[in-house]
Parts: sequence; C-alpha cells; structure tokens
Amino acid sequence: MAFEASRNIINFVVESESPQRCKARLERHQRTAERAAKALAEKNMRDLLAQREQAERHRLAEALDADVKRWSSGKEGNLRALISTLQYILGPDSGWHPVPLTDVVTAVAAKKAYRKATLCVHPDKLQQRGATIQQKYICEKVFDLLKRGTNSTQRSEYEPQHKKKGYKRFKACDKFVEESY
Repeated sequence: MAFEASRNIINFVVESESPQRCKARLERHQRTAERAAKALAEKNMRDLLAQREQAERHRLAEALDADVKRWSSGKEGNLRALISTLQYILGPDSGWHPVPLTDVVTAVAAKKAYRKATLCVHPDKLQQRGATIQQKYICEKVFDLLKRGTNSTQRSEYEPQHKKKGYKRFKACDKFVEESY
C-alpha cells in the first residue's frame, strides 16, 4: 500500500515543472527508496543474527550452568575464594592471571583483585574484544557472582563493630551498651 502511494507521488507531475526538475525529483525519490530498502534489509539481518545468537545462548546455557555452579559451590558470598579460583572457570585464553588466596587476605588487596577481575569479565569489555558466545555467557555469570560476593564481603567487613557484637546505641547519652538477650 505504501509502495503504491509512493508510485502515485512519483507519477504526479506538476505542469509548471521543468523536465530537469521532474527527473531530479524522480531520481531523489528512487535513491530514498533504495536507502530505505537497504536499511530494512540490514535491520532484518541484524534481527536474524540476534535470534541465532539467542538460540545458541539457550543451547549453551544448559551445559555451562552446571560448570559455573560446580565452580561456585561453597564460595557464594566469599569474594576472596571466587577470585582465587577464577582461572578454573575462565580458561587460559581469557587473559586472567591466577591470584593465590594468600595474596587477597587484606581488604585492600581483595578490592584490587576484584577490580581486575571485573575488568576481565565485564560484559562491555568482552563485546569490545570480540568474545565468543560461550565466553560471554560464562563471564556474565561470573560477573554476577563477583558482584554478589563483593556485596556480602563489604557488608561483613565494613559494618561497624557495634552492630556486629550485639551492642545497642542509646541516643540520649551517645554510648553503646551491650544488649541482653
């Protein structure tokens, strides 16, 4: 229907229009139609590739989820353990250099290793490096686990001492008194 309407517009000739002007208008309309058709074909190709990638992701998810769960079992919430064993899930071609557990004992060292790990597995960085679908999927899962690990680590390390030991703060005297349970 839209094509018929555009054809009618092309055939519409203004009587006062010169033949050159009419030809230029017709050529411009044809170029516009060609660009639109090309853009539509490119969009359809991108959509098809995205659908294929999504289907491949679902197929890989079944196999890779078991590997990620096996790697992370018992380490959920333990950022240091996750970082020290990261090489086992990422593989040698990821660019990750193993970090021994003894090197991430302090909070500063753990934070530094966490930053390096997130740079290695961040989804946007992988896109720039042209990673495979399998690498993208594994790194996405690892990135989520590292984020969850750092949240629980921060809560436990940076929480004030009076909240950890069961102390209650009295507002009137601004002192901490041990709670009796």
